[in-house]
Amino acid sequence: MTPTKLYCDFFGHNYEVTKKVTLHVKEYTCKCCKKQLTTDSNGRLTELTPKYQDINSALERLYHNRLMRSKQKSITSSIY
Repeated sequence: MTPTKLYCDFFGHNYEVTKKVTLHVKEYTCKCCKKQLTTDSNGRLTELTPKYQDINSALERLYHNRLMRSKQKSITSSIY
């Protein structure tokens, strides 16, 4: 067992937000053992598997496209 794994088993993980996918979905990484988690559809933390990575990347793309469209609408509506 590695010292960082032992530390996390004894004291618990020290997670930090590593990526903000949307306002409600984020990805977290433990500073010590590098374990990765994400927010699932129910708002609970779950392990970041390849399936969740794909879901998060699609969510991020949709979220940013929606933001860009709403910004363009507000710019064009303020002109007229």
